[in-house]
Amino acid sequence: MPTTVCIAGATGWTGRPIAEAVLAADDLVLRSAVSRSAAGLDLGLAWDGDPLDVPVFRTVAEALEGVDVLVDYTSDEAVLANTLAALERGVAVVIGTSGLDAEDFAQIDRAAGEAGVGVVAAGNFSLTAAMAQAAALLVARHLPYREVIDYASAGKPDAPSGTARELAERLAQVRANTVDVTPAETRGAVEARGTTVAGTQVHSLRLPSFVLSTEVLFALPDERLSIRHDAGNTPVPYVGGTLLAVRAVSGRCGLTRGLDNLLLDG
Repeated sequence: MPTTVCIAGATGWTGRPIAEAVLAADDLVLRSAVSRSAAGLDLGLAWDGDPLDVPVFRTVAEALEGVDVLVDYTSDEAVLANTLAALERGVAVVIGTSGLDAEDFAQIDRAAGEAGVGVVAAGNFSLTAAMAQAAALLVARHLPYREVIDYASAGKPDAPSGTARELAERLAQVRANTVDVTPAETRGAVEARGTTVAGTQVHSLRLPSFVLSTEVLFALPDERLSIRHDAGNTPVPYVGGTLLAVRAVSGRCGLTRGLDNLLLDG
């Protein structure tokens, strides 16, 4: 049986190409979509095209009838409530929206376990970003010093990005970071040391010409190692990884964090 999918944010920059990919897949069915600006329309008409027989709803709670998997590409303000609403209905979730923190993910993991369904969340569903994160987790076993630089467009409102936050939190699970001078001991402007995420300093740059780039720098005396991922100007890199998660999440229970976990399991 095909997996039925609802996409929240289906008229957005990333949501639309993912919806188009679901429509083109033989093993997936796009059952519904969520978009406040296009609620009440057929999704095809919302895209200024022909009808697709995919209704668009204002809220996730209205859109879950007959749905196996919710894909969320909305906003940091909506994603937690959307996820919990889906889990209450026994619907698995793929989270591509950034802005959630460790406490939010703990709540999601508990709710998913209680519902007996899976959640796959990634700060970045790009396959190459997942490989960069897997490499960083390997390096962290051996190198004690690290900091993260988070690059994004000038208009990105949330900081740090979901990719950088996920990276810092997962690095902490591998090994505690070594810091010779803590931010609290900094003389002058403490803010210059960035924000601390799970023991790692993260520095968020917001400038024109960047879409999303994440760099982790490791160091030992007299040597450094940099692992960096750069995303381009289109949402194409996120489509394949998101569909991989959609196909995998129904066989899971609880939270799986990081696309690299799915890739390495495979």
